[in-house]
Amino acid sequence: MSLALDAESLRHAYAGVTALRGVSVSVRPGELLAVVGESGSGKTTLLRAFNRMVEPQSGTVRIGGENVRGIAPEQLRRRIGYVPQLGGLLPHWTVRRNVALVPRLIKAASPDAAAREALALVGLPAEQYGDRFPHELSGGQRQRVALARALAARQEVVLLDEPFGALDAISRSEVHDAFASIRRELRFTAILVTHDLSEAARLADSIAVMRDGLIEQVGSAHRLREQPATPYVAALLARAMAAGAALVTA
Repeated sequence: MSLALDAESLRHAYAGVTALRGVSVSVRPGELLAVVGESGSGKTTLLRAFNRMVEPQSGTVRIGGENVRGIAPEQLRRRIGYVPQLGGLLPHWTVRRNVALVPRLIKAASPDAAAREALALVGLPAEQYGDRFPHELSGGQRQRVALARALAARQEVVLLDEPFGALDAISRSEVHDAFASIRRELRFTAILVTHDLSEAARLADSIAVMRDGLIEQVGSAHRLREQPATPYVAALLARAMAAGAALVTA
C-alpha cells in the first residue's frame, strides 16, 4: 500500500524572503499531485520539505502519518525517490551503478538486479545501457535513468522537481508516456513540481496552484478550468490556454 503525504501550516523564509506562508496540502496514497506556479512561488520549497532538504521554520510534514522530523534525513531520503531538475546523475559512474545506488545503501539483497528491473521499467535495458556513462545518453535517456534510480528500491513515495523541463518536445512526450506507464504499474504516491500546466494536466491526479508562498487552489485540471477559485488561477489558466496548452477536461 502506498503512503499518504501531508503538510500542515508550513512556514519558511530565506534571508527574510518568505517562501511558504502557512501552506497545508495532502496527497492520498497512490496519487500524484502536481504543484504549479511561477518562479518564486514556493513550490520547490514545499517539495523539499518532504525529504528534509528544507526544514520549515514551523509546521508539520508527515509521510504515512509519521512526522518526518522523527526520521534521520539520510534514512528518510533512502525511503523516498527524488528526481531533481537535471537528473543529478553522478557523471563518473555508469548507468547501472547510478541506478543501484539506493539499493546498495539500504543493503538490498541484489542491488544490480534491482537496477536491471528499474532500467527495464523505464525502457532502457541494462544489457544495452547499463555500462554507458551519463554523457553518452540523450537528455531524455538521462532523465529516464534518473527516474529508474528513484524507483530502484521500490520507494512508495517519489518527489519530482521539474524533471522534464529541460527536454525538447519530442523527448518530453516520450518520457511523459514512460512515466505514466510506470505509475499505472507501481501506483506510488508522488509530488511533481512543474511550471507547465499542460504537463500537470497530463500526468497528475490533482493540481495545486501556488502563488507567493500560498496555495490558491487544489483540484483536477477540469475543476481549475471550469471553477477557478481566484482571479490568479483564472488568469493562469487563460494564459496557458492562449499559449496552446492542452488541458484535459475530464
